[in-house]
Amino acid sequence: MSIQSSQGVAVVTGASSGIGAVYADRLAKRGYDLVLVARNEERLRALAARLAHETGRSVEPFKADLGRKDDLARLEARLRDDAGITMLVNNAGIGSVASIETANVDEMEAMIFLNITALTRLTYAVAPAFVARGSGTIINISSVVGIAAEMLNGVYSASKSYVLSFGHSLQKDLAEKGVRIQTVLPGATATEFWDVAGYAAQKTASITMSATDLVDAALAGLDQGELVTIPGLQESEDWTRWEADRRALGPRFGNAKPSPRYGLATA
Repeated sequence: MSIQSSQGVAVVTGASSGIGAVYADRLAKRGYDLVLVARNEERLRALAARLAHETGRSVEPFKADLGRKDDLARLEARLRDDAGITMLVNNAGIGSVASIETANVDEMEAMIFLNITALTRLTYAVAPAFVARGSGTIINISSVVGIAAEMLNGVYSASKSYVLSFGHSLQKDLAEKGVRIQTVLPGATATEFWDVAGYAAQKTASITMSATDLVDAALAGLDQGELVTIPGLQESEDWTRWEADRRALGPRFGNAKPSPRYGLATA
């Protein structure tokens, strides 16, 4: 049983299985007390009991469906009111492999709410206390399809592009105030995500990473100070170069006149 001094309280959403459950295990072993958030109360309580027994940490199951406004509001209130919270892992999300021709638009709207709105509201709920304290960590789980947008469902990919862009903005706004922001971009990972998304076969594909390897790599990236962690990308220089090119392009957008390639007369 662990006797480490407490690192504070880590809140992990989507914690009952897969990536979230591994984060819960690893953070408890690092000395964090936990608030574990998920819809499946039975799994949540079993995980909380196991981790409390194995690590000696305080582990609270918090049953909530973050796709529901009332449940989301309850968790937001907890984040605002609990001064002991030092980390938020925004892991809850859903996906799809359906094209625009076959996907149900109401299901796509629900995906946007969970993957974007809930993540944003939870971040806004916890950030003021972190800024006031001058410390805290927010880990947002994006996806490689946030960059490689054509690989899966377009709404899912766009939602993960949002998480990546949101992370860049948070880093700009909060880094000098002591708040750490890490955006994690998993590739295909062997979790129930694929069952829900409608493509269970992906869990056993040769390119699919285990949730354990994914989280261990992500936490190693956090320890190394990475702002964006892509565990499956073998050469870090590929990301560094791509990101440098993206940032260099920004100043070149600001022109009062259209490009000559459009053939417009300029006065």
